[in-house]
Amino acid sequence: MKRFSIAIALVGGMWFVAPLPMAEAAPCLMVTLTGTQGGPSVFKGQAGAGTLVRYGDDSNDCGAMKLQFDTGRGTNMRLSQIDVSPVQLNAIFFTHMHGDHTEGFADIMMLRWYLKGPKIDIVCSSDAVSVLGTNSCRKYVTHIADAFLQSGEIAERRSEDKDRLTGGPADLTNVITFDPKDEPQVVWPSGDVKVSAIRSTHIAGHASYRVDTPAGSVVIGGDAGNDVLAPPRARSTSDQVERLAKGVDIIVHSTIHPVLGPDRGSGFPPLSYYRQSETTDLSAMAKRVGAKYLMLTHLAPSLGAVIHNRWKVPGGPLTEADYRKAVEAGGFTGTTIVGTDLATLRLPAK
Repeated sequence: MKRFSIAIALVGGMWFVAPLPMAEAAPCLMVTLTGTQGGPSVFKGQAGAGTLVRYGDDSNDCGAMKLQFDTGRGTNMRLSQIDVSPVQLNAIFFTHMHGDHTEGFADIMMLRWYLKGPKIDIVCSSDAVSVLGTNSCRKYVTHIADAFLQSGEIAERRSEDKDRLTGGPADLTNVITFDPKDEPQVVWPSGDVKVSAIRSTHIAGHASYRVDTPAGSVVIGGDAGNDVLAPPRARSTSDQVERLAKGVDIIVHSTIHPVLGPDRGSGFPPLSYYRQSETTDLSAMAKRVGAKYLMLTHLAPSLGAVIHNRWKVPGGPLTEADYRKAVEAGGFTGTTIVGTDLATLRLPAK
């Protein structure tokens, strides 16, 4: 946003007021992990998967636009810790319809409705049909208020304030769906910000996103893995995500440590293991695309956990050093952040 100072001068007996351009405030991008829990279990208060991307300039502390990617359990609590209200969010994006990525959505939308916030764009894949059934983001969002309507809470709170919408939080949503493809496509542009998506494998309808701004770019991989669901294969990471991430500044991605591999005796289900990206492979991908930063999230297993979901971690709890060692094995030499809730990265760094 261009800024001006005021010049006042006496010319020919008349006063003139003229704007003089000043230096523009420098654009900036901030990426915050709003939840880093790996999978549906709960461990030491970690919030479920989510990433907040903020863009702006120095005058608003990078806060002109706020985009939330996935809304796992406790997202609202984490946002409150950095003074972000659900009313301030400009859009919410879903990578897929697993509960550990969506459970916090009702909480966000209910509070936005209670505070009488504006409608918000919800961006996600169109209905995805598989042999297991249909994964539907649209239906999930459409019915997000049902429990509150059936419990009577919507009617109760509307009796106190008739300006609240009759249908509850679902009335505040503007659902934007897209058909994920093998090449990036723009799914949500706004001003200087462009969000692109690409198809990626985890469950039917899974998508990964890239945010491009004048201050930098970030890819949110979600739970993406390779299209080949088990060895032999070249890598565990998604070829589509790698295509999306070419030249990106930051990669935010779920990861699974090799300690849970089928050959390590954890008993962790091979199918669940193989549909995630191994830490070492993720490091190698980050190196190939030229990323500057790698933010590991949705850690499996969590730092310090003896049990992951219901399977014992072979050799005992992992530390941050264990994840860094796995990253080093993949050859990535940029900056690695082993995710904890509210870990934040700013471009450019202050």
